[in-house]
Amino acid sequence: MLQVVDLTVQRGSRRVLEGVSLSVQSGERLAVHGPSGCGKTTLLHAIAGLVDIQHGVIRIDERDISHVPAHQRDIGLVFQDNQLFPHFDVVDNVAYSLRVRGMAKEERRSVAQEWLSRFSLSGLEHRRITELSGGEAKRVALARTMAGAPRVVLLDEPLSGLDDSLHEQLLGDLREVFDRLGTTVVHVTHDRAEGAALCQRTMELTHPDR
Repeated sequence: MLQVVDLTVQRGSRRVLEGVSLSVQSGERLAVHGPSGCGKTTLLHAIAGLVDIQHGVIRIDERDISHVPAHQRDIGLVFQDNQLFPHFDVVDNVAYSLRVRGMAKEERRSVAQEWLSRFSLSGLEHRRITELSGGEAKRVALARTMAGAPRVVLLDEPLSGLDDSLHEQLLGDLREVFDRLGTTVVHVTHDRAEGAALCQRTMELTHPDR
Protein backbone atom coordinates (compact mmCIF):
# COMPACT_ATOMS: atom_id res chain seq x y z
CA MET A 1 0.00 0.00 0.00
CA LEU A 2 2.44 2.67 1.26
CA GLN A 3 6.13 2.17 0.48
CA VAL A 4 9.04 4.44 1.32
CA VAL A 5 12.35 3.28 -0.13
CA ASP A 6 15.79 4.66 0.75
CA LEU A 7 14.47 8.14 1.55
CA THR A 8 16.92 11.00 2.07
CA VAL A 9 15.96 14.54 3.04
CA GLN A 10 18.56 17.26 3.44
CA ARG A 11 18.14 20.79 4.74
CA GLY A 12 21.11 22.96 3.95
CA SER A 13 24.20 20.97 4.86
CA ARG A 14 22.36 18.76 7.37
CA ARG A 15 20.82 15.42 6.50
CA VAL A 16 17.58 15.08 8.42
CA LEU A 17 16.76 11.63 7.02
CA GLU A 18 19.08 9.20 5.29
CA GLY A 19 18.23 5.85 3.75
CA VAL A 20 14.86 5.49 5.51
CA SER A 21 12.56 2.73 4.27
CA LEU A 22 9.18 1.50 5.47
CA SER A 23 6.22 -0.46 4.18
CA VAL A 24 2.64 -0.32 5.44
CA GLN A 25 -0.03 -2.66 4.13
CA SER A 26 -3.57 -1.53 3.37
CA GLY A 27 -5.48 -1.13 6.63
CA GLU A 28 -2.35 -1.50 8.75
CA ARG A 29 -1.23 1.00 11.39
CA LEU A 30 2.47 1.65 11.99
CA ALA A 31 3.83 3.55 15.01
CA VAL A 32 7.12 5.41 14.47
CA HIS A 33 9.27 6.04 17.55
CA GLY A 34 12.61 7.74 18.00
CA PRO A 35 14.48 10.44 19.90
CA SER A 36 13.81 14.14 19.40
CA GLY A 37 15.50 15.46 16.28
CA CYS A 38 15.71 12.13 14.47
CA GLY A 39 13.38 13.30 11.68
CA LYS A 40 10.03 11.74 12.60
CA THR A 41 8.01 14.81 11.62
CA THR A 42 10.14 15.32 8.51
CA LEU A 43 9.34 11.74 7.48
CA LEU A 44 5.61 12.48 7.65
CA HIS A 45 6.06 15.76 5.79
CA ALA A 46 8.03 14.01 3.05
CA ILE A 47 5.33 11.36 2.61
CA ALA A 48 2.69 14.11 2.51
CA GLY A 49 4.65 16.11 -0.06
CA LEU A 50 5.38 19.10 2.16
CA VAL A 51 9.18 18.87 1.89
CA ASP A 52 11.44 18.02 -1.05
CA ILE A 53 13.35 14.76 -1.01
CA GLN A 54 16.88 14.39 -2.29
CA HIS A 55 16.79 10.64 -2.87
CA GLY A 56 14.39 7.74 -2.62
CA VAL A 57 10.91 6.75 -3.72
CA ILE A 58 7.47 7.09 -2.13
CA ARG A 59 4.69 4.90 -3.52
CA ILE A 60 1.01 4.33 -2.84
CA ASP A 61 -0.41 1.20 -4.45
CA GLU A 62 2.74 0.94 -6.60
CA ARG A 63 2.24 4.47 -7.94
CA ASP A 64 5.30 6.67 -7.55
CA ILE A 65 4.17 9.88 -5.82
CA SER A 66 7.66 11.10 -4.87
CA HIS A 67 7.22 14.35 -6.79
CA VAL A 68 3.43 14.59 -7.00
CA PRO A 69 2.03 17.83 -5.47
CA ALA A 70 0.76 17.41 -1.92
CA HIS A 71 -2.88 18.08 -2.78
CA GLN A 72 -2.86 15.26 -5.34
CA ARG A 73 -1.45 12.54 -3.06
CA ASP A 74 -4.70 11.61 -1.28
CA ILE A 75 -2.88 11.69 2.06
CA GLY A 76 -4.22 13.23 5.26
CA LEU A 77 -1.87 14.72 7.85
CA VAL A 78 -2.84 15.65 11.41
CA PHE A 79 -0.30 18.19 12.68
CA GLN A 80 0.91 18.22 16.26
CA ASP A 81 -0.27 21.83 16.61
CA ASN A 82 -3.55 21.12 14.73
CA GLN A 83 -3.10 24.02 12.22
CA LEU A 84 -6.79 24.87 12.13
CA PHE A 85 -8.00 27.88 10.16
CA PRO A 86 -8.89 30.63 12.67
CA HIS A 87 -11.05 32.51 10.16
CA PHE A 88 -13.34 29.46 9.69
CA ASP A 89 -15.76 28.09 12.24
CA VAL A 90 -15.63 24.43 13.27
CA VAL A 91 -17.85 23.01 10.53
CA ASP A 92 -16.04 24.92 7.77
CA ASN A 93 -12.68 23.69 9.08
CA VAL A 94 -13.88 20.10 8.88
CA ALA A 95 -15.38 20.64 5.41
CA TYR A 96 -12.31 22.41 4.01
CA SER A 97 -10.85 19.59 1.89
CA LEU A 98 -14.30 18.87 0.45
CA ARG A 99 -14.67 22.53 -0.47
CA VAL A 100 -11.32 22.44 -2.29
CA ARG A 101 -12.56 19.44 -4.28
CA GLY A 102 -15.61 21.41 -5.39
CA MET A 103 -18.23 19.50 -3.42
CA ALA A 104 -21.52 21.39 -3.10
CA LYS A 105 -21.98 23.33 0.13
CA GLU A 106 -24.91 21.31 1.49
CA GLU A 107 -23.22 17.99 0.76
CA ARG A 108 -19.87 18.92 2.29
CA ARG A 109 -21.57 20.28 5.40
CA SER A 110 -23.50 17.02 5.71
CA VAL A 111 -20.24 15.05 5.57
CA ALA A 112 -18.63 17.44 8.05
CA GLN A 113 -21.58 17.05 10.44
CA GLU A 114 -21.17 13.27 10.34
CA TRP A 115 -17.52 13.53 11.34
CA LEU A 116 -18.26 16.08 14.03
CA SER A 117 -20.68 13.57 15.49
CA ARG A 118 -18.11 10.75 15.36
CA PHE A 119 -15.65 12.85 17.32
CA SER A 120 -18.21 14.07 19.88
CA LEU A 121 -18.31 17.62 18.52
CA SER A 122 -22.01 17.94 17.73
CA GLY A 123 -23.31 21.32 18.82
CA LEU A 124 -19.99 23.07 18.20
CA GLU A 125 -20.48 23.53 14.46
CA HIS A 126 -20.42 27.33 14.55
CA ARG A 127 -17.95 27.74 17.41
CA ARG A 128 -14.91 29.87 16.65
CA ILE A 129 -11.60 28.03 16.71
CA THR A 130 -10.29 30.42 19.37
CA GLU A 131 -13.17 29.37 21.63
CA LEU A 132 -12.28 25.67 21.64
CA SER A 133 -10.51 23.80 24.41
CA GLY A 134 -7.29 21.99 23.58
CA GLY A 135 -9.08 18.65 23.39
CA GLU A 136 -11.84 20.04 21.17
CA ALA A 137 -9.30 21.56 18.80
CA LYS A 138 -7.54 18.20 18.44
CA ARG A 139 -10.86 16.51 17.68
CA VAL A 140 -11.61 19.11 14.99
CA ALA A 141 -8.19 18.51 13.41
CA LEU A 142 -8.82 14.76 13.36
CA ALA A 143 -12.34 15.19 11.97
CA ARG A 144 -11.04 17.52 9.24
CA THR A 145 -8.48 14.95 8.12
CA MET A 146 -10.90 12.01 8.14
CA ALA A 147 -13.65 13.92 6.34
CA GLY A 148 -11.47 13.98 3.23
CA ALA A 149 -11.40 10.14 3.13
CA PRO A 150 -7.64 9.98 2.51
CA ARG A 151 -5.96 6.76 1.36
CA VAL A 152 -3.34 7.15 4.09
CA VAL A 153 -3.53 9.06 7.39
CA LEU A 154 -0.37 10.49 8.96
CA LEU A 155 -0.53 11.39 12.66
CA ASP A 156 2.14 13.67 14.16
CA GLU A 157 1.69 13.20 17.91
CA PRO A 158 -1.97 14.26 17.74
CA LEU A 159 -2.70 13.31 21.36
CA SER A 160 0.16 15.19 23.00
CA GLY A 161 -0.70 17.69 25.73
CA LEU A 162 -3.97 16.06 26.78
CA ASP A 163 -4.75 15.01 30.33
CA ASP A 164 -4.88 11.27 30.99
CA SER A 165 -8.66 10.94 30.84
CA LEU A 166 -9.06 12.84 27.58
CA HIS A 167 -6.03 11.09 26.09
CA GLU A 168 -7.55 7.66 26.71
CA GLN A 169 -10.96 8.72 25.43
CA LEU A 170 -9.62 10.14 22.19
CA LEU A 171 -7.26 7.19 21.71
CA GLY A 172 -10.26 4.88 21.97
CA ASP A 173 -12.22 7.01 19.48
CA LEU A 174 -9.37 6.85 16.98
CA ARG A 175 -8.96 3.11 17.33
CA GLU A 176 -12.70 2.61 16.79
CA VAL A 177 -12.79 4.82 13.69
CA PHE A 178 -9.67 3.27 12.16
CA ASP A 179 -10.88 -0.28 12.86
CA ARG A 180 -14.27 0.43 11.31
CA LEU A 181 -12.86 2.05 8.17
CA GLY A 182 -9.72 -0.06 7.76
CA THR A 183 -7.61 3.10 7.65
CA THR A 184 -3.92 2.90 6.73
CA VAL A 185 -2.00 4.93 9.33
CA VAL A 186 1.53 6.07 10.12
CA HIS A 187 1.56 7.36 13.68
CA VAL A 188 4.51 9.31 15.12
CA THR A 189 4.60 9.34 18.92
CA HIS A 190 7.01 9.49 21.85
CA ASP A 191 4.49 7.49 23.90
CA ARG A 192 5.27 3.81 23.34
CA ALA A 193 2.16 2.68 25.20
CA GLU A 194 0.04 4.87 22.93
CA GLY A 195 1.74 3.46 19.86
CA ALA A 196 1.15 -0.11 21.03
CA ALA A 197 -2.52 0.63 21.83
CA LEU A 198 -3.26 2.16 18.41
CA CYS A 199 -0.95 0.35 16.00
CA GLN A 200 -0.12 -3.23 15.05
CA ARG A 201 3.58 -2.60 14.40
CA THR A 202 6.32 -0.23 15.52
CA MET A 203 9.40 1.18 13.82
CA GLU A 204 12.44 2.87 15.34
CA LEU A 205 13.92 5.93 13.66
CA THR A 206 17.44 7.05 14.56
CA HIS A 207 19.53 10.11 13.85
CA PRO A 208 21.08 9.84 10.36
CA ASP A 209 24.59 10.31 11.78
CA ARG A 210 24.27 7.31 14.14
